[in-house]
Amino acid sequence: MKLLKLLVAGLIAAFALTALTACSAEKLDASSYAQIIDVRTLDEWNSGHLEGAIRMGIADVDFADQLSMLDPSRDYYVYCRSGNRAGQAIDLMRDAGFTGQLINGGSVSNASKQLDLEVTTN
Repeated sequence: MKLLKLLVAGLIAAFALTALTACSAEKLDASSYAQIIDVRTLDEWNSGHLEGAIRMGIADVDFADQLSMLDPSRDYYVYCRSGNRAGQAIDLMRDAGFTGQLINGGSVSNASKQLDLEVTTN
């Protein structure tokens, strides 16, 4: 039983590490993405977002309509508060036929560091 628990714990740890690699601090070039997308709520957006980003709230009723305005063959960088909603948005994008590179930037802070972009309230 201990061996089974150890094996399961190892699999969970391996999955967590691979799922979070996109949220690493590796520097990326913001200009290599067709768009930087913030999927948080309007209140979160207003509290600070990446300069040059667009807001497409995953909880908005028109999220799917907003996705349809994007070129599914292009590369997109998606972020939120922690990376959870960005991951959900990326899953929805893939389900909608997006074939480009979709990066989960994690949190606003991580995305700011990774893309070397300022957080703004404008």
